[in-house]
Amino acid sequence: MTKYTVGGSQGLYQPGSNNKVLANKLGIIEPTDMDEAEMVLLEKLYESILLTNLPKATIKVDDIKTWHRRWLGNVYEWAGDERSVNMSKGHFHFATATQIPQLLNKFEQDYLNRYTPCASFSNDKLIEAIAIIHIEFILIHPFRDGNGRLSRLLADVMAVQAGHQPMDYTCWDQNKTDYFAAIQQGLDMNYEPMTVWVSRALACS
Repeated sequence: MTKYTVGGSQGLYQPGSNNKVLANKLGIIEPTDMDEAEMVLLEKLYESILLTNLPKATIKVDDIKTWHRRWLGNVYEWAGDERSVNMSKGHFHFATATQIPQLLNKFEQDYLNRYTPCASFSNDKLIEAIAIIHIEFILIHPFRDGNGRLSRLLADVMAVQAGHQPMDYTCWDQNKTDYFAAIQQGLDMNYEPMTVWVSRALACS
């Protein structure tokens, strides 16, 4: 893997994959094949949650773990489990694995309970809510893989709760350096840069 630096038991790779694909139940060894499998499964999860089972009440950490397990449970043994390895992107370190239980508890109490559900939110309040929850979730990075995609699902659930369409993340993908710089500003509880990116993604949806 080149995207993250990891170690520990959840850092096992699929034999024959050249350390490019995590150990999985499907025996997949090519990154492109794994990307395709995960995308197909994610699309099914999106359809189920956004079209059939949209959460009406406050979103809980257990809900997010369930989404992760439903998405990747047929692929990875650890789907839905909190990660047990430390992870970094370049020189930036996400929360240490030992902190995750405490941080998720705080995430639920201070953020999910405050900012969901979003049904009655004004546009400005929705943008603020999505920006804050997105940053806090990414900084925790609670799972071994799939955090970014799951954080977008969470943002889309919030947007749909408020009567919007799922967001268009094209501008995020085209400006990854600036987007991640906005994430890092959240370490100082400066969420304003991220509200700009959320506003753009919401406006394009």
